[in-house]
Amino acid sequence: MSSGNFKLIRGCSGYKGMKRETIVIIGGGFAGMNLAKRLDSNRYEVKLIDRNNFHSFPPLFYQIASSGLDASNISFPFRREFKKKRNVTYHMGHVKNIDVEKHEVTTSYETIKYDRLVISAGTTNNFFGMSGLSENVFCIKTVAEAAHTRDEILDRLERGALQPDVKRRRELLSFLVVGGGPSGVEIAGALGEMKRDILPREYPELDPDDVSITLVEGNDRLLAAMSEKSSSKALDYLHNLMVDVRLNTTMKGYSDKIVTYGDGHSEYRETLIWTAGVCGEPMPGLPQEVIGRGGRLKVDEYNRLIGYEESIYALGDIALMQTEEYPNGHPQVAQPAIQQAINLAGNLNAGEFKTKFVYNDKGSMATVGKNKAVVDLAKVSFGGSLAWWAWMFIHLISLIGMRNKLNVMLNWIWNYCTYSTSLRLLLRPTKYPLRRHWGD
Repeated sequence: MSSGNFKLIRGCSGYKGMKRETIVIIGGGFAGMNLAKRLDSNRYEVKLIDRNNFHSFPPLFYQIASSGLDASNISFPFRREFKKKRNVTYHMGHVKNIDVEKHEVTTSYETIKYDRLVISAGTTNNFFGMSGLSENVFCIKTVAEAAHTRDEILDRLERGALQPDVKRRRELLSFLVVGGGPSGVEIAGALGEMKRDILPREYPELDPDDVSITLVEGNDRLLAAMSEKSSSKALDYLHNLMVDVRLNTTMKGYSDKIVTYGDGHSEYRETLIWTAGVCGEPMPGLPQEVIGRGGRLKVDEYNRLIGYEESIYALGDIALMQTEEYPNGHPQVAQPAIQQAINLAGNLNAGEFKTKFVYNDKGSMATVGKNKAVVDLAKVSFGGSLAWWAWMFIHLISLIGMRNKLNVMLNWIWNYCTYSTSLRLLLRPTKYPLRRHWGD
């Protein structure tokens, strides 16, 4: 396999006799943003493609869905972030095709040539082949999905408050969360807090017993990637928040508001929130042989795409780097994406691939509600208030922009003290005029 060396002779004003190479980055998540900010501006011209004109913070999407934070609190415009990086430009668009022979990326609006291509597009929802789910369930994988889910939750509460028939009211207020990973546990816990603490204050027409919140998980415990101690604590926390947790339960289908489970029984659920799985964002034009398990792209230990080591790389959730320690690839969370981006930037700036990627696992954490969280570090696991404050601190300092940090901190302090927020606003988008390119 080629070592991928590409050393240049650097002069006083850049690299002698060489113009800057064009690196196209697809996706402005944790990996794409960190790579773009670290690439040598003397050596590379960087073009970042993303369908949204902002970077967002996925670990807090559930707080948008539960009206805890506004989307603007956890998002930051690319153009503002890169205003001092004169070698980086943002290009809005959805990737329609990658021509690996011509070195071209075609988006909804343009075709861009590249010398080197970095794919860090992340993942999308995985419905495991169940038909109709994408049109009928609510998700929290993107800012837009989380905001839509928030609107639907508020819609059900308002309609339930107006419904005189008890049976229909309980149908309207039946929520099902599918998936017991961090996102599922966090949104279920947030719904539980709304049921226990918000309804008595703001929805006096509703009896909290009319609201049913159920979380189903196919494994025998929650938070399967974390320690058994953390899984057990998370289960206890959800029970305290009046969430019905069903383990070893799989879903087979959802149609006309009827959920069918693997054991054959079915039940009515007005609102189904899907957090059960992800797969790599499809990249049209790439050959099938580079696509591995879960739609992820096969890369070597330097994050170079197998078979295209000289010109194409993949980072973060969409990258499948199989090692002895991680035979199914690295965890699809923020830290591997950030660390891979830093490592690749170092190799590209050095002009040779000499540093292999080695993942430094800094631990895992999940929050279930106020003063309820779990943290796994290398040698210790803990939960409760200390874990909750640790979770808040880590997520707060990870946000981009001082304004966002201050807004989130103020929101959290206010909510902690009052359980009140001004963000429970039901904002339905207007239908006209239609914009066909929204679906591109």
